[in-house]
Amino acid sequence: MPEGAAPALGERGGVHYVSTRGESSCLSFTDILLEGLASDGGLYVPAEVPRLDAEALAGLRDASYADLAHAVLTQFAPEIPTEALRTLTHRTYTAEIFRDPAITPLSTLSGLAPNLHLLHISNGPTLAFKDMAMQLLGALFEHVLAQRGLHLNILGATSGDTGSSAEHAMRGRNGIRVFMLSPEGRMTPFQTAQMFSLLDPNIFNLAVDGVFDDCQDMVKGVSADAAFKARYAIGTVNSINWARVAAQVVYYVSGWRAAAPDGGEVSFAVPSGNFGNVYAGWVARCMGVPIRHLVVATNENDVLDEFFRTGLYRPRVGDEVRATSSPSMDISKASNFERFVFDFTGRDGAVVSDLWARLAREGAFDLSGEGFASRMAATGFLSGRSTHADRLATIRHVHEACGVLVDPHTADGVKVALAHLSPDVPMICLETALPAKFSATLREALGSDPPRPPGTDDLEQRPQRFERMAVDVAVLKRYIAAHVE
Repeated sequence: MPEGAAPALGERGGVHYVSTRGESSCLSFTDILLEGLASDGGLYVPAEVPRLDAEALAGLRDASYADLAHAVLTQFAPEIPTEALRTLTHRTYTAEIFRDPAITPLSTLSGLAPNLHLLHISNGPTLAFKDMAMQLLGALFEHVLAQRGLHLNILGATSGDTGSSAEHAMRGRNGIRVFMLSPEGRMTPFQTAQMFSLLDPNIFNLAVDGVFDDCQDMVKGVSADAAFKARYAIGTVNSINWARVAAQVVYYVSGWRAAAPDGGEVSFAVPSGNFGNVYAGWVARCMGVPIRHLVVATNENDVLDEFFRTGLYRPRVGDEVRATSSPSMDISKASNFERFVFDFTGRDGAVVSDLWARLAREGAFDLSGEGFASRMAATGFLSGRSTHADRLATIRHVHEACGVLVDPHTADGVKVALAHLSPDVPMICLETALPAKFSATLREALGSDPPRPPGTDDLEQRPQRFERMAVDVAVLKRYIAAHVE
């Protein structure tokens, strides 16, 4: 990404947004907040990423998480009045919602390595890191819709945690309905119950007879119909929505300042599914946060690991997409990967459009030409793969060495992080979810169920409401139209 000028802390510049495929006009933050996918099928990114210089970063060191969020987000949303944005961040990032005054506390896994840390970002209402951005997204949606006198019908797809996080953030909010697609039988009972037990009249759960990629393709199919999208005010909360990426940048700054009080470099290990989480780290790095490496951890669905090692991007199809014990990472076509490819190929929308056309025709594209290794090294990205056996061993290892319970996705991150440790750079593993959401895998690893947070003991026994749906965009459109009108 181009560096641009480094703004002073809180300076509000003229940020505007363009599509990764080059055809969409420049839009404001509030426009793309409600828009979702660009009209050309691409994803929105800032035309120029704002920079935080060393002085600005130093000024954030002692800020509360709510003030830190305000300082970062004001760089991306200059048209939202600063005090209105400050009110939204302070209402969102509270100990009452996130169960800890620090919001994202950091602990050290010293039993494994002296400079290995765990950033706890799963203390929100649905016990997953998605709450960190989704809670703010709900507040932003409600604020902008009220200002414009509009309503919004959110269409999303989930492999496990996004759905419940979105629904808990949007339930009962004025002017908002949520239509959430999930792959039938591919989530844990805890994850399923978190979604399907919500009986709010503005929440619609659709269990799709397919895998997550089918759900995601259906969302994109609806969004590609510009007339339908406009008529029914279709928006999205998946990480294709730039506002979620921007909100996730905040905890990278929070993790850096906690692990490197001297202002030095850190690295992050990130369990990756749809690539939004680690892409937010890339944005933080481009903004000037001292991040040496971003370590992408995949499970057996290792499309991203293959790309970062070889330059070949080859999403799996059909039965090649494996159901694993880290189900939120069972994703083959990672939407946010397009944003990184846009940057990696020189921010040329025509190049990205051609690559995705080739992907549609041939099922793959290859960027492993001359200089790939050195160009990739300059990005700071590394990668690795973790299997079911690795997850069980890592869960046991972390528990025995540190007395800490981690969920299977976080275990994937820790396993890959251990292969990329540097003695002089703190490595921060991003927690994905609390172990209670994946009790079967914890039981297999440790012989007992993880403790449940208060209020979740009877979750799976609560009444559930959902509807089954075939993999059919036309059927989905009819369903939305019927329930909106």
